[in-house]
Amino acid sequence: MIIKGYAAKGPNQKLEEFTYKPEILGPEDIDIKVSYCGICHSDLCMINNEWGMTQYPIIPGHEIIGEIVAVGDMVKTLKIGDKVGLGWLSASCMTCSECMSGDHNLCTNSEATIVGRHGGFAEYVRGHWSWAIPIPEGMDLSKAGPLLCGGITVFSPMFLSNIKPTDTVGVIGIGGLGHLALKFLKHWGCEVIAFSSNPSKKEEILAMGANKVINSTDPKELASVAGKLKFILNTTNVSLDWNSYLTALSPKGKLHTVGAVLEPMEIPAFSLIGGDKSVGGSPIGSPELTKLMLEFCLRHNIYPNVEEFPIENVNDALEHLKEGKARYRIVLKL
Repeated sequence: MIIKGYAAKGPNQKLEEFTYKPEILGPEDIDIKVSYCGICHSDLCMINNEWGMTQYPIIPGHEIIGEIVAVGDMVKTLKIGDKVGLGWLSASCMTCSECMSGDHNLCTNSEATIVGRHGGFAEYVRGHWSWAIPIPEGMDLSKAGPLLCGGITVFSPMFLSNIKPTDTVGVIGIGGLGHLALKFLKHWGCEVIAFSSNPSKKEEILAMGANKVINSTDPKELASVAGKLKFILNTTNVSLDWNSYLTALSPKGKLHTVGAVLEPMEIPAFSLIGGDKSVGGSPIGSPELTKLMLEFCLRHNIYPNVEEFPIENVNDALEHLKEGKARYRIVLKL
């Protein structure tokens, strides 16, 4: 089988048509015929080697929705014809303490879908059966892709931090990740405070589930929520005045980042000690938690706001994202 896709052959280069021949299907692997693939900011980072681990040529794409067309001899839980999704990880070792404890996403020997291998901006993609997440019947396949990365990235810390429906919580940055966090937290029952630096988004943000929008560039507005939030989720990748957000936390509150902030975060010790507060971070969730998230989305009709591009216009779609024009996730149709 020859697989056709779109690959970058170097940093900051446009994607070009590219073909490759995969290795023989492993006994625990599955092949997926790609129907839709979301574009994540991580794809841009990998295309441009911003994290120093890109191998060229690279076919990006790790928010994949498609149909299984081949299964290895030892795959027992999936079959040809099943609709599945594949996210940031395409395999984990299945033997380490983390995998055996259900934390497959923390496996130190995991395989990322677009690190050292080719992803979903292509006709087909391969992965280990354990990371091929069954799509619930009735789910809109054209909008489900971003849930496999962006969705689970924000759902996982919300779920694992034991947030209660009675809690007041905050979300920093209402973009591709943040708008999904708003929708999840709204249906979780929380009072949700959105922190945004873009006043023009206020009505959109309220419509997506926020109870209140705070202008994050205004110290007075930030001070108005001091001591009121049990949990704050940062979805941005820029340095901020972290102490302002620690001050917004109530005692025993938590500031959690899923945004890849590349600079060291300045966290004053006494801002933590005085209220027994904490700072954390997390990657995507486990396969089982991803399945649970999809069921939650189906139950509450939660989908990302998406803009769809044909795969032939992938470079236009990437430029649209790069320029900050996406509202709020982009999906490629194959």
